[in-house]
Amino acid sequence: MTAPAANDLRPAMSEFALLALSPLDGRYAGKVDALRPIFSEYGLIKARVKVEVEWLLALANEPGIVELAPFSAAATARLRALADDFAPAHAARVKEIERTTNHDVKAVEYFIKEQLAADAELGPALEFVHFACTSEDINNLSYGLMLEQARREVLLPSLDNIAGVLRALAHAQAAQPMLSRTHGQTASPTTLGKEVANVVARLERQRRQIAAVELTGKINGAVGNYNAHVIAYPDVDWPTFAQRFVESLGLVFNPYTTQIEPHDNVAEIGDAARRANIILIDLARDVWGYISLGYFKQKLKEGEVGSSTMPHKVNPIDFENAEGNFGIANALFEHFSAKLPISRWQRDLTDSTVLRAVGTAFGHTQVALDSLAKGLGKLTVNPERLDADLDAAWEVLAEAVQTVMRRHGLPNPYEQLKALTRGQGITTESMQAFVESLELPADAKQSLRALTPGGYIGLAADLAKAI
Repeated sequence: MTAPAANDLRPAMSEFALLALSPLDGRYAGKVDALRPIFSEYGLIKARVKVEVEWLLALANEPGIVELAPFSAAATARLRALADDFAPAHAARVKEIERTTNHDVKAVEYFIKEQLAADAELGPALEFVHFACTSEDINNLSYGLMLEQARREVLLPSLDNIAGVLRALAHAQAAQPMLSRTHGQTASPTTLGKEVANVVARLERQRRQIAAVELTGKINGAVGNYNAHVIAYPDVDWPTFAQRFVESLGLVFNPYTTQIEPHDNVAEIGDAARRANIILIDLARDVWGYISLGYFKQKLKEGEVGSSTMPHKVNPIDFENAEGNFGIANALFEHFSAKLPISRWQRDLTDSTVLRAVGTAFGHTQVALDSLAKGLGKLTVNPERLDADLDAAWEVLAEAVQTVMRRHGLPNPYEQLKALTRGQGITTESMQAFVESLELPADAKQSLRALTPGGYIGLAADLAKAI
């Protein structure tokens, strides 16, 4: 095999990416860069370091813990720098320690102690690192921080971007008539913009629900009863202290837990994200169908190939990619919802391995959102095809005619239109002839004479503009 010339090489996929087991770290790596610092092993370790550091600072500021004096401003800054300046090299050191401890959270504790040991002010406080904590105290707060950051910085902005693109399309095509199809059959006309507006309204409702999920946390010890806390410092109001600490991290305090925070909140945010994904799967499938009908065209890009054997094809690959990745994400979100709130007695460890896949669910969601945005950006509307389908579907005016007949008291309007239209091809001429045969007031008859499928859109245009 001849190697490409040096000047032909693009920024090549790294060997790591080529050997990656997950496509999120291989083919789609560039689409999930924003999530990698949050949900990677490095991101989890960094969050743990932050929680441990903030816990030590909180203990030092508690007057009832007399053996631990408050730190100076300089020492506090040095301590917080452990988390703020935490780098992949530091995470590698934690993993090196873990090879000995075979315990990931204990490795974080030892890393922090290692970093503070030579500090004249912080060194004497080493045994208050991880004081009275079980690993889950650190982990649940770390995952809470990670979920909050991913929601705030990645998921919600991506959903807002999709909603913005769709809103602009709804407004631009508010008045473009389109033939509806219910049960796969022609139905009362709508507008393209109104159908897009429907999606915007649904998506924004789920967006609000995602944003409203309370990410909860606890720091109450081995079985949720502050056993170690109280035996060491019985005069400290530990529930109040724990609530103040959890809320200082931007999380919602959960006062009643076993060893683990029960993860109901992870299930809730996953369920909300899954519903948003389902709405967008629905959109992707509908757009796919509209492309097939010719209602949308896709902008061509020089050099792209649609089929390896059929040169004419421009496939809706972005919508298909989005649908597939939303499906993978939703399978994971569904498992989180079914599994994470369940733990045997005061805890088992099955949640630990499942929680490590949370980033994967967010990752496939992000790939899907990226593909969907890309696909929407390629669309152009084909009004000629939209109008042609409407002009070939005069039977959809049967509803309009029979409703006007009802108003004016004509007998059996529904049945008359059923006999005229059901299973038969209706033309402009046959519909007009039927209208002429009706004993209607002149103004009503004139209104029906002037009506066309493209003009029978109700308030669709106004509804689309209002979104």
